[in-house]
Amino acid sequence: MAAATVVRRRAGQLVQTTLPNASTATTCSTSRFAPIASQAQAQAPSLIPDCPSSRPSSSRPFSTTPSLGKRRVRFRDNNPNRGVSVLYRSGPREPRSMSRVDLPRPRDVDLKKLAAERVDPDHGLWEFFYDKMAANTPAESGEHGRSWTVEELRAKSWDDLHKLWWVCCKERNRIATAANMREEYEMGFGDNEGDERDAVVLKTMKSIKHTLTERWYAWEDAVKLAKEDPEIDLTAGEGQAYTPRDYLSEEEIVEAQITAPKKGEGTSIPPPPPTSRSRDVRGGAKI
Repeated sequence: MAAATVVRRRAGQLVQTTLPNASTATTCSTSRFAPIASQAQAQAPSLIPDCPSSRPSSSRPFSTTPSLGKRRVRFRDNNPNRGVSVLYRSGPREPRSMSRVDLPRPRDVDLKKLAAERVDPDHGLWEFFYDKMAANTPAESGEHGRSWTVEELRAKSWDDLHKLWWVCCKERNRIATAANMREEYEMGFGDNEGDERDAVVLKTMKSIKHTLTERWYAWEDAVKLAKEDPEIDLTAGEGQAYTPRDYLSEEEIVEAQITAPKKGEGTSIPPPPPTSRSRDVRGGAKI
């Protein structure tokens, strides 16, 4: 291959320098002619072409790791005190008007006595506890009677059933409150007795539902019969819905049936009183 010739100027004169191979001056793929290329570039930098660099333009290395390739967004609010502790930062630089005033101190009182004064002994929430205690003993929880039966509740009025229902609700609230207090304070007793007591109350509430359901069914049957009865008018509103055809009362009807004559018996009519003429005729006297 033809040798390359490099022309340079020294002390006002042109000097020619011959290189072994022209391709070594234009390529950087081999390190064999690296000293010659660097020497030629140092002697005549304007005549040697630039070699492309294999390194990336950015100083940050390329990585396929997701954590390194994740985009980083900085949230700045231009707050110079961001991250400064509120407890350990310095106080105000300028003195304030209240700097020499002592901080107020709470009064020295007995907290237990103060708490006892603030609690209302007649508060409604005390109804959720037994005798204002957290929970009953197992013996006290086991002292309860049996549940109400359906036969006993059938004779009760609506108001009595209504009151008994809410008494059962109140009792169940007390049982649940005592169970929560035993669990919170880890008492470790009274759970079985409380469950038995709750089961008895729940059985009473089921009996109340059964009784009311029976009354509801009976009322529906009565409405059906009333619709078929011509003497009952359900659309009468606030007036009298029952209008009997015979306006006599039952007692009057029974009395009339007793005094009425029976079939086949005639009525006896008393004879008229005797006159003077009839006496003469009977005695044979002439008139």
